[in-house]
Amino acid sequence: MNASDVTVAAFDFDGTLTRRDTVVPFLRRFTTTGRFAASLLPQTLRLLPIAVRRDRDRLRALATDLVFRGRSLDEVRAHADSWGMQITESWLRPDTTARLHWHAEQGHRIVIVSASYESYVRVVAGALGDIAVVATRLEADEGRCTGRLDGANCRGPEKVRRLHAWLEAEGLARDEITLYAYGDSSGDRELLAWSDHPHRVNEPLTSVAP
Repeated sequence: MNASDVTVAAFDFDGTLTRRDTVVPFLRRFTTTGRFAASLLPQTLRLLPIAVRRDRDRLRALATDLVFRGRSLDEVRAHADSWGMQITESWLRPDTTARLHWHAEQGHRIVIVSASYESYVRVVAGALGDIAVVATRLEADEGRCTGRLDGANCRGPEKVRRLHAWLEAEGLARDEITLYAYGDSSGDRELLAWSDHPHRVNEPLTSVAP
């Protein structure tokens, strides 16, 4: 098959394939709400300007540091496996999941491109089929999380950069493929603009076939 015959379908995760946000419930698996709030108090001076600017990337970096720094990868994987299966069983949107399966039936390549943590998105992708994942990664060293992200938060322009890198790794040139993209938020704007067939899914999809 020539690259020009390849169709790729890129799906956002939270709010697109899932019914709601999945990141905060995942973080809560590692700490109670009270403890997390208490850990934020010393960070008040850092948090205020970030919150005012609604800087999601800085907020993600801060939450990652507070929750994951020093945690073993085994603990993270155990929670990710459990959370990923719970999402698969009860948190997926039927309309966009049906669209994903339609693409699979057509022989299209499918990739989830998400700011959610890769550790549990991969579990969901594995349950859904032969699906690649490009998502926000946790940095680790000697079996423990450093509290930093491995690369940038996979949101906004970073989604396009990471998807482009994935395509290149797969031997696919952007100008030789047909790209479908599905997203629901401002963080998907650049990904949708980069695609040949953008689909905003703020409302339920009314049919399986695009």
